[in-house]
Amino acid sequence: MGMSSEMLKGHLDAVLLATIGDAALHGYAIIEAIRTRSGGHFDLPEGTIYPALHRLELAGLLASRWVQPESGRKRRVYALTDTGRQSLTERRAGWRSFAGGIDMLLDARA
Repeated sequence: MGMSSEMLKGHLDAVLLATIGDAALHGYAIIEAIRTRSGGHFDLPEGTIYPALHRLELAGLLASRWVQPESGRKRRVYALTDTGRQSLTERRAGWRSFAGGIDMLLDARA
């Protein structure tokens, strides 16, 4: 894991909720979406993603179900619950506030 991935750790839950958004995605699709949407900055291993998805489901922020594609094997897909959607809204606001503060500190001229 590079520095980017290390820095992402504390924000992983928010990233997962935002990545799933209004879709219903399986684990590998979530990993691919994070990699693509971050311009390749975040390439997270399954061992990081799946435990986090499980934790978010236990917390009631995600719901999962098994789907059987016409070709291929059964996959567990994850979708946001109403609580998950509310949590994402709060996390977005929190992140903007936090990032704004960090920007001000890092850009401050001594």
